[in-house]
Amino acid sequence: MKILIVDDEKLLVKGIKFNFEQEGYTVETAYDGEEALKLARDKSIDIIILDLMLPKIDGLSVCQKIRDFSRVPIIMLTAKAEDMDKILGLEYGADDYLTKPFNILELKARVKAIMRRTQQAGGSAKPAHSGGSFELDFNFRKILINGNWIELTSKEFDLIDLLVNNPGKVYSREQLLDIVWGYDYPGDIRTVDVHIRRLREKLEPDPATPTYILTKWGVGYYFKED
Repeated sequence: MKILIVDDEKLLVKGIKFNFEQEGYTVETAYDGEEALKLARDKSIDIIILDLMLPKIDGLSVCQKIRDFSRVPIIMLTAKAEDMDKILGLEYGADDYLTKPFNILELKARVKAIMRRTQQAGGSAKPAHSGGSFELDFNFRKILINGNWIELTSKEFDLIDLLVNNPGKVYSREQLLDIVWGYDYPGDIRTVDVHIRRLREKLEPDPATPTYILTKWGVGYYFKED
């Protein structure tokens, strides 16, 4: 597995690189946003660890630009603890976040959890799900809408995968957070709302009046089949 580590703190990058190489990963490094984008385009990267504050191009902009051409999982690193910074990172397409300073063991656990889910999904041979205006391909982890493939982030696909395969079952935000992000995920339930909103924007003909991903008021979310 190949990891791209992007941070302008060279000692931090060196430490993260050393720890992941000891685990058998191949590690690419970048110290600014421009270099990160170039490597993300030119190299076959399996997961990106991306700092929020970067020279030349900031981490949120890098994340957004990467989402224009890739659905590679992205973990954002931020020195800011405010919730809005974390939620903003998710809005731009990040799959997870970690606040500095962090324990390297926690970062390793996050990476392993994301890669395990990605590998399991990639190895499955589920048929595509066809809805009234879309087709969800479980093998390529994309949505086909009106002849156009729409890219999903790792967490977006994990979420829609769960809902589509359990139509009519209502999941609370806490349940979705536990199942999709992991029971030990330190984030709050607004993370779920952000991803549901992004999925509706990509999937629904009219996101303001959803027909597939519905809300059970006071309970949670569920998927409604045609």
